[in-house]
Amino acid sequence: MPPSSAEVEPAPLFTEVADAPPGGAAHWVTAPDGLRLRVGHWPHPRARGTVLIFPGRTEYIEKYGRDAGALAERGYAAAAIDWRGQGISARMQPDRLLGHVNRFADYQADADALMAYAEAVGLPRPYLLLAHSMGGCIGLRALMRGYATPRAVFSAPMWGIRMQALKRSAAWGLSALSKPLRFSHLLAPGQSSAPYVLGADPADNTLTTDPDMLAWMKHQIERHTDLALGGPSLHWLHEALSETRALARMPAPEVPTLTFLGSEEAIVDPARITARMARWPGGRLVTLEGAQHEVLMETPAIRTKVLDAIAAHFAETV
Repeated sequence: MPPSSAEVEPAPLFTEVADAPPGGAAHWVTAPDGLRLRVGHWPHPRARGTVLIFPGRTEYIEKYGRDAGALAERGYAAAAIDWRGQGISARMQPDRLLGHVNRFADYQADADALMAYAEAVGLPRPYLLLAHSMGGCIGLRALMRGYATPRAVFSAPMWGIRMQALKRSAAWGLSALSKPLRFSHLLAPGQSSAPYVLGADPADNTLTTDPDMLAWMKHQIERHTDLALGGPSLHWLHEALSETRALARMPAPEVPTLTFLGSEEAIVDPARITARMARWPGGRLVTLEGAQHEVLMETPAIRTKVLDAIAAHFAETV
């Protein structure tokens, strides 16, 4: 049974950096394993449905404030979550900046908590999925196990991690050894404990070609440092590699799906995305020329194109 609205406890929502529609709220919920998670939403008085946002790795609710506003303009309420180990949900390691999860499957409990929260606070159905990057990996697994959404949208989904062949082999080997040898809690090679966005060059980064969006993301974690997250642990890396490999071997779920991929993608594996969408019945892949990883945080022209297409896709259901 989902929790009643009386069972959710108010949590902080940093509205001054979210640039979101009025009326938003956040709450604490408890996962089945006892971890405290932060969930939040932005209502809409005449919503055609509610978009459940699955953020990427390092992300947090406020990062989707502008998207919630754009979705509201198109007639939708929105809800989002801080996954375990990021945002101000419970962190998994003493070092707050280390990205970590015990099992990738644990994120499915978080996904269920978001839907239960939407029900508890009375957000209107249907519940529609919008999943970015790592959230796209979590979202694909959720759909495969019957997550109750009639339509889904993926933004640069992490259905594989982009690496050179030799680095991939080394990543598999080292991350597999790290657990029995008890160093899986260490930062993965080549990663930094500092949040990437803080040192990202507006003219040369892997996230977005829009310097204003990059500055906005940087401002959010400078203002609220508890939101910040650095690179992943070796354990997270092994869990992610294992999950993406397992998902690649499974058939696509029967959910109409729209997926966006930037032509300049440098973080997730475009080949895995292309292969998945080529065999997804009712699935469509849109490649965005000139866009990088954060297609929802790109230039105004690209964002408008993406958000209009998202609304059109969802409208086919509602």
